[in-house]
Amino acid sequence: EKATDGSLQSEDWTLNMEICDIINETEEGPKDAIRALKKRLNGNKNYREVMLALTVLETCVKNCGHRFHVLVANRDFIDGVLVKIISPKNNPPTIVQDKVLALIQAWADAFRSSPDLTGVVHIYEELKRKGIEFPMADLDALSPIHTPQRSVPEVDPAANMHNSQSQQRMSTSSYSSSSPTAFSAPQAPALNVTGPITANSEQIARLRSELDIVRGNTKVMSEMLTEMVPGQEDSSDLELLQELNRTCRAMQQRIVELISRVSNEEVTEELLHVNDDLNNVFLRYERFERYRSGRSTQNASNGVKDNLIDLGPGSPAVVSPMVGNSAPTSSLSSQLAGLDLGTNSVSGTLSSLQHSNPRDDFDMFAQTRGSSLAEQRKNVTYEDPQAVKGLASALDVRKQNTG
Repeated sequence: EKATDGSLQSEDWTLNMEICDIINETEEGPKDAIRALKKRLNGNKNYREVMLALTVLETCVKNCGHRFHVLVANRDFIDGVLVKIISPKNNPPTIVQDKVLALIQAWADAFRSSPDLTGVVHIYEELKRKGIEFPMADLDALSPIHTPQRSVPEVDPAANMHNSQSQQRMSTSSYSSSSPTAFSAPQAPALNVTGPITANSEQIARLRSELDIVRGNTKVMSEMLTEMVPGQEDSSDLELLQELNRTCRAMQQRIVELISRVSNEEVTEELLHVNDDLNNVFLRYERFERYRSGRSTQNASNGVKDNLIDLGPGSPAVVSPMVGNSAPTSSLSSQLAGLDLGTNSVSGTLSSLQHSNPRDDFDMFAQTRGSSLAEQRKNVTYEDPQAVKGLASALDVRKQNTG
């Protein structure tokens, strides 16, 4: 009754949070709270008290656990208490109607995936079918519903919801002992409502605070990618990097949703910048993963790749003989062959290069080397039998002249 006293100038957040603590810590707390709220809401024409009671109800849903949610989200409470407040015969002020509809809408979205909390979902869908227009969603409606730690007096419930976040903020100076900071927004259920979001200054400040968390995670992820060498990374660092990647991708989903819905141009610009930073670091991460998986493949086939590179005398490509070589055409051909020009070796190497995997990291090197050797071979005439006979005839003529 004190928390919903119509003489209050504003909400008593200290008292509201104490109510949440009682609900969470006592066996009968949830039932007692629902009973008291019903008493304050049913048939009350003092809409100042009704608004204060709705604020207490909203605060309790955001800060209490499943036992309380079950009592609030069932059809009896939603239809029998809240919907009755805004019935035409009661003719409540617009502010009361909007508050009730906003609560039903937010809870329907939040509890949609919980089988035992779908009573509010059914009521919400029925109201939509009847043509009831729900107010535009704001950033408060996007806030997650969860149970925080025990409250501290003089704490705004919205700030209390984000207490655990601020305690988890990471230091970006070193990533070795860091862990990705949780971002509340991705944990919130996706809303089906459409339309622009008009945020007040407090909501914008909260959003910017959460964007700072995103930037911190992005910076740490970028630093790790700079320091880590693919294939030589520490297992704990790799695990942290992968966790950062998952967290940042969840953050990006929420940011993309907000970009299309926030009406504040400055905030939209900040969201776009953060989204660009995330995309850049994701590209670096994907490149890192490709190189890391490629290293393991390279290590498994080092021998094959050595043959592609090493064309020296000790290389297996040079030492191994070719099958089906033609016999020398003359003794002079044999002498030329004795000069170890490596014809067969070059042919074998070119053959192996032509059948190499196009995706190999050494493709460009192999193609360049193959092209160069092919061009050189066009100018080599020692393999031409006619050239050998011509040279032998010239030597015979010279012997006759000198003889």
